[in-house]
Amino acid sequence: MTFFYYNYTGCEPMNLLFDKFKEVSLSVLPITIIVLMLNFTLTPLDGTMLLTFIIGAFLIVVGLTLFLIGIDIGIAPLGKLLGATISTTGKVSIVAVSGLVLGFLISIAEPGLMVLANQVDAVTDGGIRGTTLLVVVSLGLAVMVAVGMLRIVYNIPLYKVLTVLYGVTFILAIFTPSQLLTIAFDTSGATTGILAVPFILALSVGVSALKKDSKAGEKDSFGLVSIASVGAIMSVMVLSIFSDTGELSSTLQFELPVTESLIGPFSSHLSGIAGESIMSLAPLLIIFLLLQKVSFKLEKKAFSRLLKGFIYSFLGLVLFMVGVNGGFMNVGTIIGYSLASRDSYYFLILMGFILGVVTMLAEPAVYVLTHQVEDVTSGYVKRRAVLTALALGGGLAIGLSMIRIILPGIQLWHYLIPGYALSIGLSYVVPKLFVGIAFDAGGVATGPMTATFILAFTQGAAEAIPWADVLLDGFGMIAMVALMPILTLQILGLFFSINSRKEGVDSDG
Repeated sequence: MTFFYYNYTGCEPMNLLFDKFKEVSLSVLPITIIVLMLNFTLTPLDGTMLLTFIIGAFLIVVGLTLFLIGIDIGIAPLGKLLGATISTTGKVSIVAVSGLVLGFLISIAEPGLMVLANQVDAVTDGGIRGTTLLVVVSLGLAVMVAVGMLRIVYNIPLYKVLTVLYGVTFILAIFTPSQLLTIAFDTSGATTGILAVPFILALSVGVSALKKDSKAGEKDSFGLVSIASVGAIMSVMVLSIFSDTGELSSTLQFELPVTESLIGPFSSHLSGIAGESIMSLAPLLIIFLLLQKVSFKLEKKAFSRLLKGFIYSFLGLVLFMVGVNGGFMNVGTIIGYSLASRDSYYFLILMGFILGVVTMLAEPAVYVLTHQVEDVTSGYVKRRAVLTALALGGGLAIGLSMIRIILPGIQLWHYLIPGYALSIGLSYVVPKLFVGIAFDAGGVATGPMTATFILAFTQGAAEAIPWADVLLDGFGMIAMVALMPILTLQILGLFFSINSRKEGVDSDG
């Protein structure tokens, strides 16, 4: 079993620290520069608010660096170990039950989903309880994690499973109230964030790696995230159909934050975020400690290093989320509101596109996926190409979301139904490896940065435009960010397929 562990820990600590710090710094810097430029031009910020934003950016860099190191030496190895252990039992019932349990635990502890659930509770004034949404979505994701793991075991093609699942989703959408439809699709992205994605990806690799057919194993390494995210959508739709939520109204209390202390915005979030972070990691840590005694039997050095990964993950998650909530979220709201208030809607769309691109580059889960794509394909699919396609998709998603806020005749389903129909159609013609990569990318593209800064930016813009509704128009943006990367990566897959044929390479391996 230690083989799977050392695949993730081959890098020396100082080299790993430097590489992650450089990667994260280059990712966060563009957002910081854009906000500073807007501060000196179109959207001046209070001096203290600007300083808290800069402090928040620093905390994000440090926190994300530590968290990604923790992923590399802790969370991802555990996921792969669990996947391998589950698959070696040879019992379908154990695979299914393990998928249910692990899927529920990893989802209910996902920070991005917690943020969205709290925002839904606040905006609907308790009409939809955050705790209820959290549990229901986690149950839906758990069921689909089990389904996705069984798909790997039974070698069922991913595109066929997705066709059925999205077909059922569109049928459920007919009976879902429009106000809940936006929230339902948003949960698909929020639930697959910085904690869930690395674990689910590693879990799928662990299950698929033991296949005798290496090509089948490579393709099955992707797709579990995409199947899991559909479960989140369907669960909210089922909740809306079989429960009476009544007529929901948005009660966003919008005030431009005024801060008198540089420490206050961060210290006020610290205890709550620390508690949520413990909740996030404790179930996985307990599972690891139990299985270490029963099954893993890792050597002391390997055990200690994996345990250090959990410590890094905890510290990094706390610093990252404190930075986001203390600095980025308020600034996102202010910028969105201020730009929309200027009645310069073309600039609002352009700025939405730019922010979408740079925010996508700052999403931690995106880097986990792009590295794994390059590793699984032995470097043939370059991470830079995947990252470019994801960033372009993120920019288009935010730009189109701004258009939906500005033009009252456009609704979310005008984007989603043709978009997902096209993506399902493309899944039949693009290389099957890219089908899994693309649909997984739709989940990983939406993490804490999107669920905080960009969602706050969108809701601020919706509040400023008189005819917009914060509940209808302020949500749904995450769903767009989940959709567009699927399309852009499948288009990338088509180019990859064409070039491979010219070079005489089997692109559908």
